[in-house]
Amino acid sequence: MNIPSNPGFAQPPAGHALLHPSCVPRLPALGIAAPALHADPPGSQASCILPGPKREPALSRDAFVALRLGETNHIISENYAYKTDAYYTILQHELEGRAVKPASNDVLDISVVPLCLERARLHGIPVCDWGISQGYVPVPSILYGINYFASTAAYCVVRDNTRAKEAVRHLTNCGKYPFCYQKLPAGATISSCAAVFGRTSCAEGEVEEIARQVYDLFSIPLVTMILVDDGATVRLSSLSPTRYSRLSPGERSLLAAYLNHQVFL
Repeated sequence: MNIPSNPGFAQPPAGHALLHPSCVPRLPALGIAAPALHADPPGSQASCILPGPKREPALSRDAFVALRLGETNHIISENYAYKTDAYYTILQHELEGRAVKPASNDVLDISVVPLCLERARLHGIPVCDWGISQGYVPVPSILYGINYFASTAAYCVVRDNTRAKEAVRHLTNCGKYPFCYQKLPAGATISSCAAVFGRTSCAEGEVEEIARQVYDLFSIPLVTMILVDDGATVRLSSLSPTRYSRLSPGERSLLAAYLNHQVFL
């Protein structure tokens, strides 16, 4: 079918997809363009210039950063969930044929705990044993919702049946949706660690290796790993969004080093 050109809209270059204004979401101008490692194509403009290398970038809540390294655009965000500005920016890059990380399918996969863990397991990452239920809960366990409204950051730790019943009612919206459970071994501890381009500011050993493998698999520039340590092995429980305001000084410095091209991928 031939679509007549509309003189009111600029036509895309040859080989690029035509994005019809009635069906493509309009992207709010919340992105911050980091200084490009290589010169941008003629006619392109950065919406903002970040501070010099000795200063941390001023990252505001819900803003995302488009960091260009070589030919690849890296989208750094507090949240990559479906319908967020960061997600639509990734999707727009893909539709226009530009190299971008992370991919839209990867940010969707990490938002569903069972799917995230199965992909991680197949990649060789140690993960927690998990199950899907609509009522049964082994205790103690970590519980995650599995529905459109669920967030991997909103997990529950239940250690008795009373607490488990309350948590299940909340996570399933009174039984409308299933949930994911991960039985906790005796004496296991739960911790979180932010990873920046697959690196951590202070963790070593198993945690550092998991962060590297997670980035190798999903290419998420900024993510929080929820981890379970049973005393013998550290296992991945889930991947969740990372708020800029909750980054430690070391994590902020590590992120700033990437944004200012002091660290290369």
